[in-house]
Amino acid sequence: MTAPLWLLGAGNMGGALLRRWLAEDMGPVAVIDPAPRDLPEGVAASAAPPVGRPDVLVLAVKPQIWWAATAPLADRVQASTLIVSVMAGVTTADLARRFPQAPIIRAMPNTPAAIGQGATALFTAAGDLAQGAAEALFSPAGTTVWLPEEAMFDAVTGLSGSGPAYVFAFIEALAAAGEAEGLPPALAMQLARATVSGAGALAASQAATPAAVLRANVTSPGGTTAAGLAVLQPALAPLLTATVAAAAVRSRELG
Repeated sequence: MTAPLWLLGAGNMGGALLRRWLAEDMGPVAVIDPAPRDLPEGVAASAAPPVGRPDVLVLAVKPQIWWAATAPLADRVQASTLIVSVMAGVTTADLARRFPQAPIIRAMPNTPAAIGQGATALFTAAGDLAQGAAEALFSPAGTTVWLPEEAMFDAVTGLSGSGPAYVFAFIEALAAAGEAEGLPPALAMQLARATVSGAGALAASQAATPAAVLRANVTSPGGTTAAGLAVLQPALAPLLTATVAAAAVRSRELG
């Protein structure tokens, strides 16, 4: 019997979602990938589609190759198959050219989905049934938000889609700064990781509290934190604005 859920592409993002679905007993999942990396134990991938037709087809290949990669699947998709794309820049209109009869969901998750701590933005014009199916698919991976306009995806890609890499880069830089002040490298990295993960968990636990208030709560006037923020804040907002904009521009280019 064929798996009702097919995953095309098991790279970083596809693999993160796969791990979460398996952890939530949402399998079986048929993985289609000619060169899979680091698949979960007991999961095999095939270069060709399996027999049968999927109920849900998740597209997680690089947007530059998606048209060629989906060619073998075009005749496997029926009007009841839900097409879910996590590819940056590929619009629902693009997808409808390949799968003209199928309901289509666009999604932009991020890699913390692998541990149920992801953030996924969603959009569809296919109605409530498609929305419900998308929620069932992505809610186990973390927070879901629905976009009122598909055009917002480029900004979402620049913010939350690429955002985990920015946080990891910050951890690297924070640890390097600790090393520069004389800490051993391993200790600096341990403290940097724990600081960022702890601050993120605190922010999540107090979601109703503005981030500015959380920041103020640990910033004593004239203290050490205030001295550090006096250097960081003037540079941080412009830098992140430029960072997110660059990623959003690239998302538009991929489209």
